Amino acid sequence: MKKNDGEFIFSVAFLNHGHIYGMTKGLIEAGARLKYVYDDDVERVAKFLKQYPMATPVDSFEKILQDTQTRLIASAAITCERSGIGCRVMESGKDYFTDKAPFTSLEQIAQAKRVVKATQQKYMVYYSEYLHVESAIYAKQLIDEGAIGQVIQVLGLGPHRLNAPSRPDWFFLKEKYGGILCDIGSHQIYQFLIFADVHKAKVVSSQVGNYNHPMYPELEDFGDANLVSDQGTSMYFRVDWFTPDGLSTWGDGRTLILGTDGYIELRKYLDIAKDSRGNHVYLVNKKGEQYINVEGKVGFPFFEQLILDCINRTEKAMSQDQAFLAAELAIQAQMQAKVIK
Repeated sequence: MKKNDGEFIFSVAFLNHGHIYGMTKGLIEAGARLKYVYDDDVERVAKFLKQYPMATPVDSFEKILQDTQTRLIASAAITCERSGIGCRVMESGKDYFTDKAPFTSLEQIAQAKRVVKATQQKYMVYYSEYLHVESAIYAKQLIDEGAIGQVIQVLGLGPHRLNAPSRPDWFFLKEKYGGILCDIGSHQIYQFLIFADVHKAKVVSSQVGNYNHPMYPELEDFGDANLVSDQGTSMYFRVDWFTPDGLSTWGDGRTLILGTDGYIELRKYLDIAKDSRGNHVYLVNKKGEQYINVEGKVGFPFFEQLILDCINRTEKAMSQDQAFLAAELAIQAQMQAKVIK
């Protein structure tokens, strides 16, 4: 794609979550050209234009939907609204790239599947804790090379800093954000699907709770879940809003991947008290112990692959089935979660 810089045109709409900046950056770095931006909040648009002044603001979403040059629309709307926006995008003949979580109900997924089938457009999801993390991408390369044999289990830790004063009101309303397992749990589940090559799985158990934020009664500040694939591969993940102020980044995200011939540990965003860089990879197998830091060495191939998929109607960046399955499992975990009192 990069040798044809600017030939693929995308636009951006609904800037409710800051992930839209990472989504936009990834597409531009891969050679796409940003055309329009829309949001009903002029302050959000003004902030976005400071970082991406090449975008032209428009006063209605309809103008982007009707634009014949725009091939893909990237969006980070309020979580419960992402599905409806995506269906409108696909029905306008464009591909859709949404922030996670892409849905808040199974009914939304069913509707999106119908629209994908009818339009043959793409409904892609920014599962950034895999797509925009070099250590995670490198771990997948190691797995594909057979470095740890067959994957048996994936353990995922996804702590986040709440920073409540910076959050919008909808962030604390469960109907709007879907619950902690639906929301940030979807990151973890997508990684399970990728690392273990899972295409069918079920939720064995899950739980959620609000341990320390009674002032936000609809917030879940803790959640975990166990999953198993139809091949017997398992996953346990924990997500929470308890990153302490003393940590130098927003969360000490880690992943441990166990295989028949070894294991991989990822310390994604830092190695606490030792190294403030991210993308630490620890590999142990029959050949011995290895530590590799891949910061700035792997890149983010998803974005170029997504552009090429949109152009060529291929499916190399992300399979539609796995994009939907991660969300479906996250919602199922949310729906059946035991509430910790």
